[in-house]
Amino acid sequence: MDPPQAARPAYVGSMKRVVIDHYGGPEVLMVVEDETPQPGPGEVRVRVLASGVSFTDAQIRAGTYLGGPKPPFTPGYELVGVVEALGPGCTRLRVGDRIGALTVWGANAERVCLPEKYAVEVPEDLDPAEVVSLIFPYMTAYQMLHRAARVKSGESVLMHGAAGRVGTAVLELGAVAGLRLYGTASAGDRAAVERLGAVAIDYRNEDFVARLRELTGDGVDVVIDGIGGAVSLRSFRALRRGNPIVGDPGGRLVVMGNYATLARGRKSRRAWVEWYAATAIVTMWGLASPRRRLIGYRIQKLRIHHQDWFQEDFRVLLELLRRGEIHPVVAERLPLSDARRAHELLEQTAAKGKLVLVPEADEGA
Repeated sequence: MDPPQAARPAYVGSMKRVVIDHYGGPEVLMVVEDETPQPGPGEVRVRVLASGVSFTDAQIRAGTYLGGPKPPFTPGYELVGVVEALGPGCTRLRVGDRIGALTVWGANAERVCLPEKYAVEVPEDLDPAEVVSLIFPYMTAYQMLHRAARVKSGESVLMHGAAGRVGTAVLELGAVAGLRLYGTASAGDRAAVERLGAVAIDYRNEDFVARLRELTGDGVDVVIDGIGGAVSLRSFRALRRGNPIVGDPGGRLVVMGNYATLARGRKSRRAWVEWYAATAIVTMWGLASPRRRLIGYRIQKLRIHHQDWFQEDFRVLLELLRRGEIHPVVAERLPLSDARRAHELLEQTAAKGKLVLVPEADEGA
């Protein structure tokens, strides 16, 4: 095999990127011209073909995301692009390779430098905008089900926010895994949740704990909660108790987010206090309960500590996409210059598909 093309190229001009210089709503987003970055040791520079916009990006923008960056920074949790330069020490990738990466922030730009070790190879015949959904929403869903909760065929799972992007991915992947599925959603999203094979529970007009007891008798095996706060407390009560004496460990609550701390696109201090208090209580319940467990999930930690899992799981998702067993939906493709509008559209498009930023020339492609 030929060695990878040589390292640091000369300066190649300017590029556009999205910048947030203070926390706030969509109005804090601006697009600026900047010098094209040069890859450092172990890094590759990627020409971005598609980058995502999600509720997690809104949390980072508002300053409610745990471990998020301090302004100024470029948002963007995930990307698909083409490697166009290699930094010193890169040995796995070559110039021209198409890759995907979970960046957590920094993806909403025309060009991005990122560690080679975090890049996953992407087949060139797949739509970059669809693959972006695999990197965050579907990867999150797959790992919560199979790495965190370790689900088995026939088990029951409740997904909060079942009509959202991660929720839809959980329901699709849950159907593939042979799970019995339940999902909380608004009345307007009931049909969308039911089309994915789940029993829909109207979270505004129904008590989901009581409804699950009515449907299952003793609760569910797994609850996946990205909302947090008071919802986590009630979700723990919705878990099946099990019986450790006969080797039945009971239910598992997977907590993967704190969307409850975001109110109308902005940080809510009151919600933060409530979230911390509720999280402390449910954590103590989990420690004290021999029959039910609390599991925390953060995708970026698994990416760092289990890079092999990320590579393996991504290959599984690519194969499911090829076979037509999962269907990532792109709600809208917007040019990078419309990043602010993408954030403004988040709540309207949650049940319609993924919002994706693309190079200006690719708008509407």
